[in-house]
Amino acid sequence: MSLHMFWPIAVVVAANTVYNIVAKLTPGSVNAFASLAVTYAIAALSSVGLFFLTASNKHFVDEVAKTNWTAVAFGLAIVGLEFGYLWLYRAGWKLSTASLVANISLAVVLLVIGTLAWRETFTAVQGLGVVLCCIGLYCIAR
Repeated sequence: MSLHMFWPIAVVVAANTVYNIVAKLTPGSVNAFASLAVTYAIAALSSVGLFFLTASNKHFVDEVAKTNWTAVAFGLAIVGLEFGYLWLYRAGWKLSTASLVANISLAVVLLVIGTLAWRETFTAVQGLGVVLCCIGLYCIAR
């Protein structure tokens, strides 16, 4: 695997590690949506700052005008994801298993969606992987 394929995975793993630790440590006494409002304010400021650092065309409003429904759907999905993780840990899930169960479940769902909606190849080996993941989920969740 070349570096251009590897570094985004490393970023996702590092960010997800911090993400899950912070979600676990977020006080249960704070309203989840108040905490998320602060989170998104920081995320918005960071995103605007990184836009100006990385964009060759510095016309932010022009770039925002190019967005479509996917930006809104992405925002709503992120709120659901963050809220879900906060409550996952508040419900008592362990740091060592919560993300594992969620991500294996997600991988299986996306495998089905990729196969049906995008006609991605689904091999017998992948099928075996799904079966093993389901067995693993059963073992972890017990």
